[in-house]
Amino acid sequence: MLYAHPNVAVVGVPDAKSGESVKAFVQLVPGTTATEAELLEFCKERLAGYKRPRSIEFRDVLPTSPVGKVLRRVLRDEERKKV
Repeated sequence: MLYAHPNVAVVGVPDAKSGESVKAFVQLVPGTTATEAELLEFCKERLAGYKRPRSIEFRDVLPTSPVGKVLRRVLRDEERKKV
């Protein structure tokens, strides 16, 4: 669902309780709005519990490769450094 959108990256991040949980990083398209609650509700209606993101972080820009693909490993590594 969210992962299919070009301005969203979904990655596994460390979690003390389960070992790893799902986190979504979102870059909003200019002129659009969305809240964390709206996106979580969208996922709740469409995804199984273990597939839903536990948190959503909005960013101005997501890291991308030269061809425009979101670099999920960069986001994952940033989260691992926080722990």
